[in-house]
Amino acid sequence: MTRQNLLRELSAGVTLLAIAIPLNIGYAQIAGLPATAGLYALVVPTIVYALVVSSRQVVASPDAAAAALVASSIGGLAAAGSQEYATMALAQAIICGVMFILLAAFKLGFLANFLSKPILIGFVGGLALDILVSQVAKMLGISINSGGEFVEKIGDLIGQLGTTNVWALGISALSVAVLLVGKRLLAVVPWALIVMVAATLAVMAAGLADRGVAVLGEVPAGAPTLTWPMLEWQTWLLLIPSAMALTLVTTAEGLLVSRSYGEKRHYRTDPNRDLLAFGVANLAAGAQGSFAVGSSTSRTAAMDQSGSRTQLPSLVLAAGTLLLLLFGTGLLEGIPSPAIGAIVGVAILPLLGVKEFADLWRRDRFEFTIGALCFLVTLLVGSIPGILTAFVLALINMARRASRPAIDVLTADDEPSASLLEGSPRGGFTAPGVIVVRMAAPLFFANADVFATAVRSAVDGAGADDVKHVVIDMEAVTDADVTAAESFESLAEWLAARRISLSFSRLRPAARPRFDRLGILGDHAIYDTNRAAVAALVDHRHPPDSRQHKKEGTPT
Repeated sequence: MTRQNLLRELSAGVTLLAIAIPLNIGYAQIAGLPATAGLYALVVPTIVYALVVSSRQVVASPDAAAAALVASSIGGLAAAGSQEYATMALAQAIICGVMFILLAAFKLGFLANFLSKPILIGFVGGLALDILVSQVAKMLGISINSGGEFVEKIGDLIGQLGTTNVWALGISALSVAVLLVGKRLLAVVPWALIVMVAATLAVMAAGLADRGVAVLGEVPAGAPTLTWPMLEWQTWLLLIPSAMALTLVTTAEGLLVSRSYGEKRHYRTDPNRDLLAFGVANLAAGAQGSFAVGSSTSRTAAMDQSGSRTQLPSLVLAAGTLLLLLFGTGLLEGIPSPAIGAIVGVAILPLLGVKEFADLWRRDRFEFTIGALCFLVTLLVGSIPGILTAFVLALINMARRASRPAIDVLTADDEPSASLLEGSPRGGFTAPGVIVVRMAAPLFFANADVFATAVRSAVDGAGADDVKHVVIDMEAVTDADVTAAESFESLAEWLAARRISLSFSRLRPAARPRFDRLGILGDHAIYDTNRAAVAALVDHRHPPDSRQHKKEGTPT
């Protein structure tokens, strides 16, 4: 690393420090935890993550979605702000850490792929809107039940509008204006820190705390210390579903961000190592007074824009936060809550997914419906039902697509002539009496009957008396299951009853043992290519086995 690069990385670290401190204080409040919980996450968890992760740029930290999940999942088990509540947050982070390590050890990161983009947009958007209501109340100086359901929060907010604090509203309005306009004019400036400092000075100078403007209050000084959550084992079990939700969402988002920046900046990343990094970071968070840690997309983007290409800014962030905890917590006591609400509110606006939903509406209405349903369930029912709904929707979407495979009728020249699913089953043949059918997907329970029906439709459409041979092109069929085997058996009997021979071509060698075991191939002829199959059938040659063809050197 050159001197110039070092200066750039250190400068990026200072920028990261200015961004992270106000946001983490706000996220801790969203989670129902003291400000120190957000700051502690920036010390030991950040250090261990930076030392283990394969990505050079991803920044680890609690984010808005994680904070909302913590609040919604633990809020029903203990009162926010209580010692039991804080202890559960530590335990939840530790469970997340264990799950991440297990995912890495067994290479199960692919499970996060079940959370498609529409599902993530809906899930995170529902959490973001729930957060936004609480932040709006904070910006207006209104007290509502932050641990309640969304509808309850909205009711409290509307009912309390008459108690709005004018000074709080003024601070919030100015803060939002500075954050939005400043970001458009000079995005590299840490506007959140400027707003926090300016608002604090204004409140202290004008004595607004005496006029009803809430402030952060005392923040205990000192470095984070090792601890361990002491809970009944039944309570640990109750935290597993929410920890699983946190793990899956973080895995999906974290691995995507890591891979995208690795590809963008031309360096390799290791998904399993990244999962291990999340694991040790969450174990560290739970063992030293913080809460669940994930990846921060916004901070990673900020570091990329600043020119950072290493994890050095994260280490600078950890060192700066530690110094603040040791010597500067008195500076945090007068931070006005309306300013924190404005900072967090503006930060989570992109998470609402308005642009993303509009894009889904234009591209695919079904995917839009999936995202919208996940959004509503998460918002109105809760985060855990939301993540369960997300998985169910993912399976439905996968089954829907798998049940509609591309099935083509092929000519003897191996060129598609018509799609059976488009209602044109016959197409043209260079060899009368021969139908070659190809399906570009594995055969399993969701599409086996669809394929068999398509073959029958092709035969009926061509005229059963005119069809003598059906050849199944197996090149794209990489796997099959028992349901597919039974469907094939029924299809073979249906063809045999009409005196139509069934043959296979272009069978993948690696797939043959499984197809033999399932009984799909039976005694039917197997050809090396479609051309060879059609030529043999037209000449009334029916070789019994592909091994004979290979031995005799069937032309390709």
